[in-house]
Amino acid sequence: MKLQQLRYIWEVAHHDLNVSATAQVLYTSQPGISKQIRLLEDELGIEIFARSGKHLTRVTPAGEAVLKVAGEILGKVDSIKQIAQEHSNNKKGSLSIATTHTQARYALPEVIEHFIEDFPDVSLHMHQGNPLQIAEMAADGTVDMAIATEGMDHFSDLVMMPCYRWNRSLVVPRDHPLAKKGSISLEDVAAFPLVTYVFGFTGRSKLDDAFIAQDLKPKVVFTATDADVIKTYVRLGLGVGILAHMAVDPETDRDLVSIDASHLFEASITRLGIRKGTFIRGYMYRFIERFAPHLDKATVEAAMAVANKHELDEMFKNTSLPTY
Repeated sequence: MKLQQLRYIWEVAHHDLNVSATAQVLYTSQPGISKQIRLLEDELGIEIFARSGKHLTRVTPAGEAVLKVAGEILGKVDSIKQIAQEHSNNKKGSLSIATTHTQARYALPEVIEHFIEDFPDVSLHMHQGNPLQIAEMAADGTVDMAIATEGMDHFSDLVMMPCYRWNRSLVVPRDHPLAKKGSISLEDVAAFPLVTYVFGFTGRSKLDDAFIAQDLKPKVVFTATDADVIKTYVRLGLGVGILAHMAVDPETDRDLVSIDASHLFEASITRLGIRKGTFIRGYMYRFIERFAPHLDKATVEAAMAVANKHELDEMFKNTSLPTY
């Protein structure tokens, strides 16, 4: 068994079983990958991938188990490389982050700007996706860390540290009835068509919970993953926009009225997730602390050492988080 073979099966599984696409990513040949996969399967005496002719169709149950261990091994190999790089040049390397549009557009720019100033030799890679994709990228080692509000609870391999609380704003055109109303209730909001996030995105579950708790059935006429897209369709008159307060820009959104909705919805918590066992380089600690000042190196190390989610929740139970 060779490390290269484990890399091949891992990459094929994460490129939709497309051997040709995997070969392009790994700068090698398709026949070479196929041969090495077959050699590994012959050595193990199992099929990792089911086939139809020459095409891979699915991962077998045995293959799922092999891939899980292969991912852990490859993660340890990457950690060894990170350790070596940290000791040879602790200000040079790479940092990959998976996050949502709202975080990338509104929460991270200033943090990244300062990080690049402090570490000009660190290449920064940002991946955007839905919360489930983001969490999966962190859990399987595709990225170093994930930053999101939803979706990461599904992955037990992630250590999820709370960063900050945030709530929502309503956005409407200046001539909208809600723009002129003094005190706004959830019933008032439910009376209009709504434009908001896709379910599972950016605290959407808290929004839905609030309406369900009051037995209200709002009419959501348009959903998007991008706060700027939501505002565009509010401008077109499709409905009342509900989005993260941080996504309202006083300059670019002067044609809209922003109404604080924190009294209507429970606050959400954005978390930063790192795969258990990850070697965290010095500049990664610096990035985390700049994004969430209460997460200093000692705190992150303590969080990475806890045994389970319950212990992690207890650790941060009395932490005062900033609110945006």
